Amino acid sequence: MRAVLCGANGAMGKLIAGILGDEVVGRVSIDGENGAAKTFAELGAVDADVVIDFSHHTAVSDVLAYARRIHAAAVVGTTGHTSEEKQLIMDAAREIPVFFSGNMSLGIAVLCRLAKQAAACFPDADIEIVETHHNRKVDAPSGTAHMLFQAIREVRPNAVEHCGRAGEGKRTQDEIGVSSLRMGGVVGIHEVHICTGNQRLTLRHEAMSREMLAEGAVDAARFIVGKEAGLYGMEDLLGC
Repeated sequence: MRAVLCGANGAMGKLIAGILGDEVVGRVSIDGENGAAKTFAELGAVDADVVIDFSHHTAVSDVLAYARRIHAAAVVGTTGHTSEEKQLIMDAAREIPVFFSGNMSLGIAVLCRLAKQAAACFPDADIEIVETHHNRKVDAPSGTAHMLFQAIREVRPNAVEHCGRAGEGKRTQDEIGVSSLRMGGVVGIHEVHICTGNQRLTLRHEAMSREMLAEGAVDAARFIVGKEAGLYGMEDLLGC
């Protein structure tokens, strides 16, 4: 596999590069350091199978345009996309294979599946999602929290995502609360609380190292290379 890394000098980019080694055939980073090009225009056309992006969600237009230009697949690992940026991803998936996930962890993919199953088993339960990350994380709630909500919404089509809780007023039956904590160096903790009047089920995933995400991104890249055009995610990668 031949890969181009966008955000190559970031924490995730360096971890992915360490796993891929000589399979990295192009690097892009806004700082232009360590031999990376500052832009895709500066990098030029590279013979690559996949473009892996862990830069910033605002770069997704350039990432997808470059992947389409060189006829490569794309792995979008950034979060915090606007509705317009998400539409760009959908549009690109009509031409090239695009792997898009708010979290590249296989464990999180399993958590989404379990949360959906549990929500179906307790249709009247209150559900709350709590995510915790390090104090440098910019977006809130996390892309993973949104993933969990969307998974639950598949079995609760009337569910409404309620981010943060303040002021007065009772929660509604269709409401799924999403709360965010930012502190210290926490890599990532996601919890789903499912509570009836008599019992509570808590599903929890804790990331011990960012290497988990880098490994997942590489798995996603190897999975998507050679696939037909379309939008792929962690559920496709699980394959079980």
